Amino acid sequence: MKFKTLFSACLLLATAVHAQMPVRQLSAATPFANTITPAFLESHLRIIASEAMEGRETGTPGQEKAAAYIEEQFKSFGLLPGANGQWRQYYTMYADSLGGHTVLQVQGKSVEYGAGFFGNISRNHGDTLTDLPVVFAGQGIVTDTRDDYKDQDVTGKIVLLLSEDFSFDSSGGKTSHGHFSEMDKVNSATKKGAVAVLLVVDSTRIPKAPSRTGRLGMRRNGSISGANLYLIDVATATLIAGMPPAALAKVSPKVLPNKTSIVFEKISREVKPSNVLAFLEGSDKKGEVLFITGHYDHLGKKGDKIFIGADDDASGTSSVLALAHAFAAAKKAGKGPRRSIVFMTVSGEEEGLLGSGYYTEHPLYPLDSTVVDLNTDMIGRIDPAHQNDTNYVYIIGDNKLSTALRPISEAANKQFTRMALDYTYNDPKDVNRFYYRSDHYMFAQHKIPIIFYFNGVHEDYHRATDTVDKIHFNLMARRSQLVFYTAWDIANREEKLPVDSHEQ
Repeated sequence: MKFKTLFSACLLLATAVHAQMPVRQLSAATPFANTITPAFLESHLRIIASEAMEGRETGTPGQEKAAAYIEEQFKSFGLLPGANGQWRQYYTMYADSLGGHTVLQVQGKSVEYGAGFFGNISRNHGDTLTDLPVVFAGQGIVTDTRDDYKDQDVTGKIVLLLSEDFSFDSSGGKTSHGHFSEMDKVNSATKKGAVAVLLVVDSTRIPKAPSRTGRLGMRRNGSISGANLYLIDVATATLIAGMPPAALAKVSPKVLPNKTSIVFEKISREVKPSNVLAFLEGSDKKGEVLFITGHYDHLGKKGDKIFIGADDDASGTSSVLALAHAFAAAKKAGKGPRRSIVFMTVSGEEEGLLGSGYYTEHPLYPLDSTVVDLNTDMIGRIDPAHQNDTNYVYIIGDNKLSTALRPISEAANKQFTRMALDYTYNDPKDVNRFYYRSDHYMFAQHKIPIIFYFNGVHEDYHRATDTVDKIHFNLMARRSQLVFYTAWDIANREEKLPVDSHEQ
């Protein structure tokens, strides 16, 4: 009995001593955490989110300007190039754009792209169709009990269909057929032999000034096949059919009187955006690597508006720079981390996590030696839920892969930054699914523990009004310091973070 009591007392003492060790380590971090100031963050954010960077859209000169700026800062901090002796990890992306000669013509009249005629650049292939017959096929529905193409040969012809905006059957009434998507209709038309589908829609569905450039992708669109889908308005449909859709809805499928020509000219271009990586070598555990990430791309220019993305994600990018500067200062002072750290700003996030996805598919450091990814994406603002209690940060993903990560984060916050750690968006049932929507998730897919630091969505999210004057730099500095203290602990502790939880 006494032996057990003595043993228990010793065990408690040992546990208490062990628990205090990270605290002493964290105290040594304070002089370097204090270099992460509102002024430092603001000085970099104002440049990254300036109009000169043109919104930093991936694959544009603005994104390249931002990459060059980030690279110069990493150099000035005394860090090493992090991509096999280079600062950039380049990857190839493809984008399609429309040529100047894209038009629908009927009866000697031209319907310009965006003026009653529209096609999805990324989905559609190039088309040159000259004076082809147009067959009206109702709503283009084909099921076991219904075939809108009955008794119609559409091989090598254009099909005109009415969208759900217009009711149709042979009597002009509505017909119940269950769910049948527009792409289902295109696939049915393709199987019937049609070479294009004209879908009559409400004019509000046709963009008035559509972009002539498709989304960037990691693959060329050369594999797209089948009939193209084009949206046309009532006026264009009337021109082709010789009658308005309201009248057309009351007739049986038939060949329409006016042949139609379509030119959809696509031009493919190749771009090479980059992730920018800086490396800080560790000491006795240098083979294990921490990643600190933030995406530096944004939405670019839309017409005469520049989407400068001050919060999304110039804030996270500036935080990565501040963290890199602080850790570099610690190493110069002889307080460098035991584990190595890679500071990576990624492009392609707004296009679908493409830059971080490329990195994890083509890693420059072994994934099984990558300890954690701490990702900052939008950390400079206050969301509507915290207007009355602004000292907060959303923490996402900290417990999904490692049971050790949340205690480390909470201990750092309790001793130093003292913010409310909001786990609302960490709930697997949360409808926003933010855990899957930023670059950390590419690491999490490879069973690498992560934390996503986030301020929540606000009214300026993905709008041109996401400007520098709305950033709360004092709060942003505290959030960045929390990342620093957490990284310091992970980089210097004896044991590597365990991967012992699977809550994805």
